[in-house]
Order: sequence, then structure tokens, then C-alpha cells
Amino acid sequence: MTSTTESTRELLLSRIRDVGDYPKPGVVFKDITPLLADPVAFTALTDALAELCVRHGATKIVGLEARGFILAAPVAIRAGIGFVPVRKAGKLPGATLAQAYELEYGSAEIEIHAEDLVPEDRIMVIDDVLATGGTAEASLELIRRAGAQVAGVSVLMELGFLSGRARLEPGLRGAPLEALITV
Repeated sequence: MTSTTESTRELLLSRIRDVGDYPKPGVVFKDITPLLADPVAFTALTDALAELCVRHGATKIVGLEARGFILAAPVAIRAGIGFVPVRKAGKLPGATLAQAYELEYGSAEIEIHAEDLVPEDRIMVIDDVLATGGTAEASLELIRRAGAQVAGVSVLMELGFLSGRARLEPGLRGAPLEALITV
């Protein structure tokens, strides 16, 4: 459990807009752009995630494409640690490590620059939403394949009804999974 106050949670949740039937009928999309546009809310989010990085001894942050980049970069600056992007396959130049994973409707692949991580690194994975957990699970595998340690996974919001936590827990190997908001 995080030390994020109830008032901070309420502020963050009040700035997340539900968009029905997007990107397809029956889906309620959690739009964080109003939160990002509010400097008070965005600062509160950045501070809360940075505190988790410090508490868990992270030395670098991995941000998951694409909205995870938006959250992770300012958190890295606030926490005084490095930022490493995990990208969709084919988006990073040079040598990369790739990891395929299954989605509910097919498969995908993500990549990381392996030379950006070293065995002494403790990596905090940051993303906006934990849904089914596929991308986060693949990122944990990439981090370990690069030789680094997992400090934990931190997300703005967990969609508990999609069971991503259960999918991630074996790969966390005891590292924390912390969501500021659970819906």
C-alpha cells in the first residue's frame, strides 16, 4: 500500500475522464489527459510515484510506451534517477532485447536497449494503467534478461476486474506492485 493520501487519490481520480465505447463498443476508456493538463494533479501524481521509487530503492525507471513515458520521465527527474523507455518493436535504433507477449486479441512485441541497464540497477516499471498485465509482464522479463533487478511496478490506476495483478505476481518475485487508484 502506498502512502498516497486519500485527498491525493481523490484529486487524481477527479481528473480522470471516462470515455464510453472507446476505442470500441463496450469499452470504457480511462482518459488521463485532463489529469496531465492540471499542473496540481500532475505534480501530485509525479510526487507520489517518485516517493515509491525512492522507498523501493530504484536506480532507474522503465516507462512503458506510450502513456507510461509521459508519467515516468518527470518521475525520474523528481527522484533523481535515470529513465529507460520500453518501446514497441522496431522503434529503437541499435541493439535491443525484444520480448513477445500475448494480448487478448493477438500478440505484440516490445524492446529495450539492453546496454541501458546493468546488474546493479533496481528498476521501477511505471505505466498509467494496469489492465491485463501483458505489457508489464513482458517488461519484467526484459529487465531480467538485461541483467537488472526489478524494484517493483507502480501504476496510476489498476483495473482490478481485468486481473492483471494475478498475471504479474509470479514475475514480480516478491517485488511490490502499487497502484495509486484501483477501480
